[in-house]
Amino acid sequence: MATVLSAVFHPLLVPLYLFYIVCYQLPGVAAHPALPARGLVMALVAGGTLGLPGLGTALLVWLGYADSVELRQRRQRTLPLLLAALSFGATAALLYRPQEPDPLLFRMMAGMTLAVLLTLLITLRWKISAHGVGMGGAFGLLLLLNFSGAAGASGPWWLAGCAVLAAAVSRARLVLDAHTPAQVWAGLALGLGVALGIGAVSL
Repeated sequence: MATVLSAVFHPLLVPLYLFYIVCYQLPGVAAHPALPARGLVMALVAGGTLGLPGLGTALLVWLGYADSVELRQRRQRTLPLLLAALSFGATAALLYRPQEPDPLLFRMMAGMTLAVLLTLLITLRWKISAHGVGMGGAFGLLLLLNFSGAAGASGPWWLAGCAVLAAAVSRARLVLDAHTPAQVWAGLALGLGVALGIGAVSL
């Protein structure tokens, strides 16, 4: 179960889940683009946050830079995180629409890019939990949407579900001996802090 949770809520998958929730499960949250055009947004996010970073990591494993895509060794995470940061940043740039009055989707992607960059910098010295960063950021985003009132009646359910999943994934990383408690808590705090910080700047 711990392995399944770690795989299903891999840091490269969490952005795709969040964009799906915002675009289709909380459709009133994002003013732009219109609902019919959101499939293109999902395709762009899938390619930029999962496809390219995933292929890049697989290539690094094939070249012998890493022993597996799980990247259990801290030193093996530097290049994959750098590739992810570049890919996330390019996706954010493609989502940038200065003419839109409420560029929520761009801000989401920009926040995710910042979180990956900070994770990269910390990883140079310490093995912070990227799973924790992803789940903490997801919880922070949903928390902001609920406090703003934009999430609607279903918002609290998504927030509660995210809290339960964040706890479960964090526990899974400990059970698998992938991280220490401090590394998991630091990841959750970093993700939550970036999400709340981006929200505060956007207000």
